[in-house]
Amino acid sequence: MTFPVVGMVGGGQLARMTHEAGIPLGIRFKLLSDTPQDSAAQVVSDVVIGDYRDLETLRAFAQGCDVVTFDHEHVPAEHLRALEADGVVIRPGIEALLHAQDKGVMRERLYEAGVPCPRHRIVADPEDVARFAEEGDGFPVVLKTVRGGYDGKGVWVVRSVEDAADPFRAGVPVLAEELVDFARELAANVVRSPHGQAVAYPVVESIQVNGVCDTVIAPAPGLSEALSAQAQELALKIAAELGVVGHLAVELFETKDGRILVNELAMRPHNSGHWTQDGAVTSQFANHVRAVLDLPLGAPNTRAKWTVMTNVLGGDYPDMYAAYLHCMARDPGLKIHMYGKGVKPGRKVGHVNTYGDDLADVRERGRHAADYLRGTITE
Repeated sequence: MTFPVVGMVGGGQLARMTHEAGIPLGIRFKLLSDTPQDSAAQVVSDVVIGDYRDLETLRAFAQGCDVVTFDHEHVPAEHLRALEADGVVIRPGIEALLHAQDKGVMRERLYEAGVPCPRHRIVADPEDVARFAEEGDGFPVVLKTVRGGYDGKGVWVVRSVEDAADPFRAGVPVLAEELVDFARELAANVVRSPHGQAVAYPVVESIQVNGVCDTVIAPAPGLSEALSAQAQELALKIAAELGVVGHLAVELFETKDGRILVNELAMRPHNSGHWTQDGAVTSQFANHVRAVLDLPLGAPNTRAKWTVMTNVLGGDYPDMYAAYLHCMARDPGLKIHMYGKGVKPGRKVGHVNTYGDDLADVRERGRHAADYLRGTITE
């Protein structure tokens, strides 16, 4: 029996965890990684070292792959079209992926589809930003480069026309959006297969610190059944409208008056879904593999009343391995996932999943472990 080969472009932690999820299925992985030291390159046996921005490198990598998928959205669209013309199966699909690559295209398409979004438009210069502000409630407004931003990068909150110059120095179009007065951030994660089967995970609350995801709570506490169902239905609608194959994360604002607005899209496994490794019957990574191979999707149901994912960021304490002893001895129920990355201040180097019936206890356990691994606390 010959099992299929999944080619994944990008060697980060998402590729590492997707590879892990494919092992029990007997799926063979091939990886295109920037360096041998990248997170996934450390654990995948078939690794090609090369530049994903080079078409011939991509063509050579795709040979022997039954399907090619991604752990980031940065492969040039013209290269993907060339691969498709060569007969390479690409998932989530070129037309779908464009909406994760370009925030301006994404906003226009979602608006046309009737999806609730913040007020927005492409702006030409700081004076145009001032006009956009005047068209609404004035400053402050949010500016985003349409390509390349993540974890708070490429995003500015500007409070005057004088503050608006920096985004235009990147040399790419700039999207202006209203600054939403939101109560909290949510995420709706769904997975869709080529023939249209789809599953929706419980809607989660995502807590950001300095623009970086810190904690994810599944399911989102206090979220009404009606708003939860609306968020799931919205994510499923977007996946179908855009023809997404694989995992789709829809990041949302819950407004103070009880509405939801779409903030961002990611067409790959996502930080807001890491809790599913230990908290769901089928993880986002396993279902992404199933979807890109058009296998039947697994159940997204939760395993516990509450699951909390807490990101582990690098700090001034480089010897995280030594900290395992304390964390594991203190709480044998911890699920620690490390990415094999060098420790740098503020860098995502792992995450901790905790679960149970008491939300306050589950959150405290995750917070303690993440802080101890980082070196923020020492007892």
